[in-house]
Amino acid sequence: MSETTGASYASAGVDIEAGDRAVELMKEWVKKTQRPEVAGLGGLGGFAGLFDASALKRFDRPLLASATDGVGTKVDLARQLGVYDTIGHDLVAMVMDDIVVCGAEPLFMTDYICVGKVHPERVAAIVKGIAEGCVLAGCALVGGETAEHPGLLGPDDFDVAGAGTGVVEADQVLGSDRIRKGDAVIAMASSGLHSNGYSLVRHVVFDRAGWSLDREVPEFGRTLGEELLEPTKIYSLDCLALTRTARVHAFSHITGGGLAANLARVIPDALHATVDRSTWAPGAVFDVVGTAGRVERLELEKTLNMGVGMIAVVPQESADVALTTLADRGVDAWIAGEITERGDHATGAELTGDYAK
Repeated sequence: MSETTGASYASAGVDIEAGDRAVELMKEWVKKTQRPEVAGLGGLGGFAGLFDASALKRFDRPLLASATDGVGTKVDLARQLGVYDTIGHDLVAMVMDDIVVCGAEPLFMTDYICVGKVHPERVAAIVKGIAEGCVLAGCALVGGETAEHPGLLGPDDFDVAGAGTGVVEADQVLGSDRIRKGDAVIAMASSGLHSNGYSLVRHVVFDRAGWSLDREVPEFGRTLGEELLEPTKIYSLDCLALTRTARVHAFSHITGGGLAANLARVIPDALHATVDRSTWAPGAVFDVVGTAGRVERLELEKTLNMGVGMIAVVPQESADVALTTLADRGVDAWIAGEITERGDHATGAELTGDYAK
C-alpha cells in the first residue's frame, strides 16, 4: 500500500460487504424459527428483535426467565474440522435448557458470533445450526450480531455466545422449595460430552494421548472428531411435556461441575439427593477419556456429565408417568435415585455405587 493512500476499514481487516452477504445467507434459516409472536415484526436486519408481548396476557402473573452462555473450547474442534453447522445446537442447548429448569417456556433468543475474518458461508452455517437448535427448543431466533475482530482473532478463529428469554407462571415456578423427602430422581441420557469439560478432553486426547481428530476409535464406531462434535441434546420441549403430564418438582441441567454439583443446586438444605451409579452405564467417550488421560473417576465426575444431561425430581407416584412421557418422546430416561433427609456430613447430592457395565 502506498504511504499516501488513506486508511480504511477494509485495509484494517474488516469486510463490511462480506458481513452483509452473511446476513443474506442466514435469513432463510432464521425464518424457520419464527413463532406467532414474532411473525411480521420487522424480520432480520433491524437494530433490535421484536416480540409481541401481548401473548403473555394468557398468564396471570408471567415471570420472564433469562440466561446467557457460550459453547466453550468445543468451537476450536469445529474450526479444526471445518464443521460449522452443529455448534449452534450446543449454544441453544446451553441457554434454553438452563431456562426450562425453572419450568419456563423458551420464547426467543439472540446470538453473538465473533470471527477473525467474515467468511459468509461459514457464518451462515453457524447460524443455520443455531436456527435448527431454536426449532428443537421451540423458541424464535429474533436477532444477533456478527463481529469481525482482525488482529485479535486469526482469520479462521471464531466464538459464539447467546442469550435467551422464557416465561413461566409465577405459581408454577419449579425449584428446591417443591422438593420433598421420598421424591424420585429421574435421569435423562446425554448425547455425549455436550459442551462442558472440553479443556480437559482436549488436553487428554491431544497432549496426553497424541491423537488426531481423524483417528478412528473402535469404541466410538467413528472418528474422534465426529464423537467430540456430537451436538448437545436439547431437552426444553421434553421437559415442558413432562410438566404437562406429571407433577415435577425440579429440574437440574447437568453442565459444568458435573451431576452431583448441579443437582445439589436445586436440593433444599434439609434434604439430600442420592444417585446410584449402577442404574446406568456411561457412554464409551467417558471411559476413553478417563483411560487415555488416567483421569480419576471423581475428577471425571466433577468435569463431565457422565451420560446424564438433565435430571427431573418428581414425586414417587409420578415417576411411572414421567418415564412413559419421556419414552414416548424418544428420551432415554430412568429412575437413578431418591431424595432423603440430609445427614450431618451430606453435601446436597452424591453418587453411590459403581457404574453398570
